[in-house]
Amino acid sequence: MIQFRRIVSAIVVIENIAVAGGIRDLARLRRTYGGHRWRKVKGTADVELITGEIRRAESHWYEAHSIGKQEIKIKRLVD
Repeated sequence: MIQFRRIVSAIVVIENIAVAGGIRDLARLRRTYGGHRWRKVKGTADVELITGEIRRAESHWYEAHSIGKQEIKIKRLVD
């Protein structure tokens, strides 16, 4: 997993990876955050790395209605 400070642009090219029963961590997400209709989602955005460098990266996160984005992770650098 790539360490980053913050996301500096809007997340674009958003697509669902898994919904509800297809999420391995569904029980943990419900126990930790509550909510019901969880989705695992991926998208692309510019991020500021720990080194201060700004790069385009693919990020993954979990999302539920009324809870929002949780556990954002950078999976790979695109550029």
